[in-house]
Amino acid sequence: MVQNIFFELSIVVAAATLVSIFMKIIKQPLIIGYIITGIVLGPFALNLVQPSDTLVTFSEIGIAFLLFIVGLNLNFKTLKDVGVIALITGTAQVAITFVAVYFISKFLGFSGISSLYISGALTFSSTIIVVKLLLDKHDMDTLYGKIAVGLLLVQDFIVIVLLLFLSPSVGVQSFSSLALSTVIKVAVAIALVMLVTSYFVPKVLEFTAKSQELLFLFGISWVLLLASSLSRIGFSIEMGALFAGISLASSPFSLEIGSKLKPLRDFFIILFFISLGSQMVFILTADTILKIIALSLAVLVLKPIIVMSVIGLMGYKKRIGFLTGISLAQVSEFSFILIILAVNLGQISQETASLVTLVGLITIAGSSYLILNNYSLYQKFSNYLSIFEKNKSSTVKEPVKSDEFKIVLFGYNRIGFSLLKSFKKLRKTFLIVDYNPETIEMLNSHGICCRYGDASDPELIGEVGLQSTELVISTIPQIDVNLLLAEKVRKINKKAVVVMTSHNIDDAFSLYEAGVNYVLMPHFLGGEHASALIEKFGTDINKFVKEKLNHIEELNQRRNFGHEHPTHNL
Repeated sequence: MVQNIFFELSIVVAAATLVSIFMKIIKQPLIIGYIITGIVLGPFALNLVQPSDTLVTFSEIGIAFLLFIVGLNLNFKTLKDVGVIALITGTAQVAITFVAVYFISKFLGFSGISSLYISGALTFSSTIIVVKLLLDKHDMDTLYGKIAVGLLLVQDFIVIVLLLFLSPSVGVQSFSSLALSTVIKVAVAIALVMLVTSYFVPKVLEFTAKSQELLFLFGISWVLLLASSLSRIGFSIEMGALFAGISLASSPFSLEIGSKLKPLRDFFIILFFISLGSQMVFILTADTILKIIALSLAVLVLKPIIVMSVIGLMGYKKRIGFLTGISLAQVSEFSFILIILAVNLGQISQETASLVTLVGLITIAGSSYLILNNYSLYQKFSNYLSIFEKNKSSTVKEPVKSDEFKIVLFGYNRIGFSLLKSFKKLRKTFLIVDYNPETIEMLNSHGICCRYGDASDPELIGEVGLQSTELVISTIPQIDVNLLLAEKVRKINKKAVVVMTSHNIDDAFSLYEAGVNYVLMPHFLGGEHASALIEKFGTDINKFVKEKLNHIEELNQRRNFGHEHPTHNL
């Protein structure tokens, strides 16, 4: 028995490694590789791996660890800080997409209960995939990146509520009795968890945190024990694991616990997706292919359109709506969990689950290309997107004639804050152009000349009037935007000094070839600044103390402006 399990795991892990290497080469999310591995090894292809109790058990453990770490990262303050747009757009997107996909599913011939689960599965987007790709593109700190992450947080909270209703009793209770029992269960769970985490967990964590091995063991035991305990009062193991994560989210050790359990989570979640792929049943008739295409288009096209429409109605430019919308054009990892739970509860057939999984594969692959090429795609479709733009920026104070400004700064952010001091010292007129309405309102409140606009909009560049401008600076890190801006500036004014920003060495060379006079690379400048300080101050502690006081004053000013230092830790 042990040898059979060991042999099965050996085949699964080795095959997953090979397929994942191929996925990495073609720049696809590894999740797709895991599911393809299951399909290849399963009955559909090589028939080397059969869905077994061992694989299913490992898969459930993987889901538990996944939800536990999701719970560790759920922060209500983060959702609050994202702003009203994330809450309104996220809620509207979920509601409209759910209803639209439900009727599409009914039209395609699915039953009522199957349509409900399909619409629920296709409504949500993948936090893991979106955040990973945004980090790769250095877009986490952009306006659309912040809105996209905010929408994903809203979706996470909604899917948590949805998962609460997925229990073994869902098929035998009325909705009202189910809702009542769910509320009671939640109240009991919250009271139990709060009691334990208030009096027991802090002392244990304080002790176990002194040893890395003990902290690792505590994290595992906490998720397993709490998930098992809550399952005794009617929760699913998955929801118990989520509560276990939420209970530790406010702990100062939550990030460390999450980082230590991620490798364990990754191993078991790989087995979950492989198990999912091995259970897929394909009957590719013309009718099935039509359903797959229709549902895939609903995710890749309809969902972004809904997001663009809502964001446009809230006064944001079409560029923000487009970039945010296509970021959410995929199926979530939660969707696979919902579908598997639905199969286990006998609510939908394995054929329906396989169809939704295939739609998930198509949309994850498709959205990856959309996100990676979002700026170039926007340039191509920009002229057709005006329908999604309801410009409310007329409330933004417009400056005097744009051609009176000797310095124009595109993009006010952490770098722009520092540059502003230099502009004032030069005593030359300057204009700041930014596409974040909140930033424009803040600058107006401080009496700073500014204009609401998008640097990638050719019409805006013409309206700004750069004929007599002496210095043009862009703090926008996107290479496509900067190349377009550099080209337009050089056509209008060949004598202007052009300074651009880049986070990539190859992009910096491209900007220099395009005629840019200097390329700012923020991540390198920090080291150069530190080196200059050391050369200037030597080991004189008094000079460093003076510099420290100046730095503290600047940090306080930045905090008042809402600045945060970028981080790659979600």
